[in-house]
Amino acid sequence: MRLATAVSLGLAACAAAAQQPRADLLAACTVCHGPGGNSQTSSVPSIAGQPRVFIENQLVLIREGLREVPAMSAVMGRISDEDIGALARHYSAQPAIPMAMEVKRETRLRGAEISRRALCGTCHLADYTGQSQVPRLAGQNEAYLVFALKQFRDHAGPGRDTIMSATLLGMSDGELSDLAHYLASSRP
Repeated sequence: MRLATAVSLGLAACAAAAQQPRADLLAACTVCHGPGGNSQTSSVPSIAGQPRVFIENQLVLIREGLREVPAMSAVMGRISDEDIGALARHYSAQPAIPMAMEVKRETRLRGAEISRRALCGTCHLADYTGQSQVPRLAGQNEAYLVFALKQFRDHAGPGRDTIMSATLLGMSDGELSDLAHYLASSRP
């Protein structure tokens, strides 16, 4: 009985260890995405609390060259499916800690109206926490959101969501900035 219990505990420990991300990959991710995936750099997305499937999909797109992120190329070239799964499980379980920001009431109200008209909550959920392959926008870094929204609007192509491109088509830079401010100031 004791041997069976010891074997079970040993197997459980091995399974848990196999699901943990490699220390070198976590260190590489932390350089840009910050401790626990909470970026301290406004132009770099926080990945903490993002849906697991979203993280997995993005890492595969980057690894396969379907989404260009030059800063990640060196790391992604050697990453396995198992590594991607471990990273996605790890970062999706981390609490999202938004960067401090000054909330501008009028800008936030304009952004909320744009979000309502564009039906952002349909895919990203009403609280903008995301789901499955749809990212969390609540509390994301504002500068990164502006960049990403402009990319979707202006550069449809491989690795880009065509629904997002169509939704943002015709929006001005000012509207995208208002929308980004609203989403960044929404709390996960």
